[in-house]
Amino acid sequence: MKIRSVMCNNRKKAFQVKSSKGTLLLPYSKVDIRPSTSDPVARVFVDKELGGEGFTYVLASGKEGTVHGEQVLEYNQDPTFLRDALLYKLTIEAQRRIEKSPLSKREIIRRLRTSATQLYRLLDQTNYRKSVDQLLSLLHVLDCDVDLLVRSRSSSGKAA
Repeated sequence: MKIRSVMCNNRKKAFQVKSSKGTLLLPYSKVDIRPSTSDPVARVFVDKELGGEGFTYVLASGKEGTVHGEQVLEYNQDPTFLRDALLYKLTIEAQRRIEKSPLSKREIIRRLRTSATQLYRLLDQTNYRKSVDQLLSLLHVLDCDVDLLVRSRSSSGKAA
């Protein structure tokens, strides 16, 4: 996510981040070096060293913190970010399972009814153009059951 601008909103005690996804807030309480009334943000700017994908803030005390755009997306529960995170986790698990599998890659390709190129695309964790169902098919061929656990975000931690 390219960040266009970032400002401090002291009334809401949050950074206000403008990007192509719109304006998103990130509370001060969610950053590592927390601003406070006794040590407020003196300066905040889009960090060019991060390729415009993050911002840096400096407190009055001189302490400095950096926030990547992904932290903002994660806090705001951006659906695209959450999908990509799920794809990444499933891909890493598929890579681990293939290493341990007694099946040859040729047999996996045959069972998936696909090509070697497509298998390698599925196993590439930087490829986000694949679908969750393709990865589920691969994990099924590798003799895995994938269960989706849905639970409330309450602090009780009990499954819903």
